[in-house]
Amino acid sequence: MSTTAPPTASNGSANGGSADGKALGKKQPKPVDGTVRWLDDRLGIAKGGRVFLDKIFPDHWSFLLGEIALYSFIILLATGVFLSLYFVPSASTVIYHGAYVPLRGAKMSAAYASSLNLSFEVRSGLVIRQMHHWAADVFVGAIAVHMARIFFTGAFRRPRELNWFVGVTLLTLAIIEGFLGYSLPDDLVSGTGIRIAYSIILSIPVVGSYLATFVFGGNFPGDGTIIPRFFILHVLIVPVIMGGLIAAHLGLLVRQKHTQFPGHGRTENNVVGTPMYPTFILKTTGFLFMVAGVLWALGGLAQINPIWQFGPYEATRISYAVQPDWYMGWLDGALRIMPSWEFRGFGHTIPFVVFLPAVLFPGLTFNLFYLWPFIESRVTGNRAPHNLLERPRDRPLHTAVGAAGLAFYFMLFSASSTDVLANFFQISLNTVLWFFRFAVFIIPIIVGFATWQICREMVGVSGIGKRKRAVIVTRSATGEYATHETEPRPGDVHEELPPTKVPDFVEAEPEPVGAAGEGQGVRRVPREL
Repeated sequence: MSTTAPPTASNGSANGGSADGKALGKKQPKPVDGTVRWLDDRLGIAKGGRVFLDKIFPDHWSFLLGEIALYSFIILLATGVFLSLYFVPSASTVIYHGAYVPLRGAKMSAAYASSLNLSFEVRSGLVIRQMHHWAADVFVGAIAVHMARIFFTGAFRRPRELNWFVGVTLLTLAIIEGFLGYSLPDDLVSGTGIRIAYSIILSIPVVGSYLATFVFGGNFPGDGTIIPRFFILHVLIVPVIMGGLIAAHLGLLVRQKHTQFPGHGRTENNVVGTPMYPTFILKTTGFLFMVAGVLWALGGLAQINPIWQFGPYEATRISYAVQPDWYMGWLDGALRIMPSWEFRGFGHTIPFVVFLPAVLFPGLTFNLFYLWPFIESRVTGNRAPHNLLERPRDRPLHTAVGAAGLAFYFMLFSASSTDVLANFFQISLNTVLWFFRFAVFIIPIIVGFATWQICREMVGVSGIGKRKRAVIVTRSATGEYATHETEPRPGDVHEELPPTKVPDFVEAEPEPVGAAGEGQGVRRVPREL
């Protein structure tokens, strides 16, 4: 921030100035400077702004995962506003007379008809709708991979448990938000998903029937209120909550500082990297445009969710080889491989075939995520603050548990394609189901043990993780072999500039009149480029 020095009196006519009193020796403030000074006089933003612009961001590719999620959320908001202008959230029956000829004259809901019109009759409507869908898939995926990075590097430990809770909540809401949006077009696939959701709510003991009637307005498909209710949740309530959580996440990130990997000059008490302004803000703005460009290209070139091929929802019809979006695959797989168990007693029936995989299992999953920082600190006895990250290979047991968990959920995800796999390999669907019922437990054990063994071996190897240099093998006159390292090539040696401490306070020093700044005090922060 720059501050203006006190003005000096001058004679406008003596210096050839104009008669209105403007002096050549006085530099007029720029519009941006004037606006900032105006805000600072009223809000006192200069000090906080200086601290924010000096915030240091470590340089590592894995930190971009969170930025992908953030920018995908921004794209979702922008495209969602466009789509909401044309979508009709109504389950009332209409007869279609739009541009898609194969469905002309068909009865369908107003929601499905407006989705078709949005895809075929609104300029750039199909591109925006597919861009929105791709952004949702990327958003959930970026959060999931970002959370996995935090788990494997130990970034959830004290003092960042609260940010871990925020991340788990965001992941949960992102999955719910994706399901809500996926259900709005009311096509054959999304309508089947809503029917499954109705059955899941109905399976909850004691209160399930009452809750399902309250949500749907009666027995499925209800009184037509489910689409408007999903629409309000999708475009208003859930996005507002997610926006607040993202703001809380970024606020905690600024307050607690950024984690970083061990390296030259890095300690538990500092952060080494590039400052917010100008370096990081320029890089992250460019990254925003890259994410937007990739999503735009996917929306225009890669077809996703072709609702016109599925047709309107009818309770008596179902499509073959159609799975939900990938982030619902693990739940779909759990439902498919669950044996048909149920409990009958005391005048009630509890369908374990639905309740266990679709209600109890997800509840246990996300509660385990919430409690994991406390479970690990209790098991390891490590309750000290941690600002330096750990390499996954340096924590064999922790990494093995995480790898086994990923293998478990991946097998559930694969089980969501049992019908496709049975048809592709020309084997019985029952055989595929029984394979996954065993594989979902056996494969994670194998993956966890292999990961643990590999990490243990990597810990004992000197120089593991570094780029290997070529060696020359020589043989002596006596037949003895020896190796000699070659000279380092460009890129073999990782070099970094020595970190420079960001000053806590710098007094403004006035420059001589006639130099750049024309008498203004300029705050200077020495940094090596």
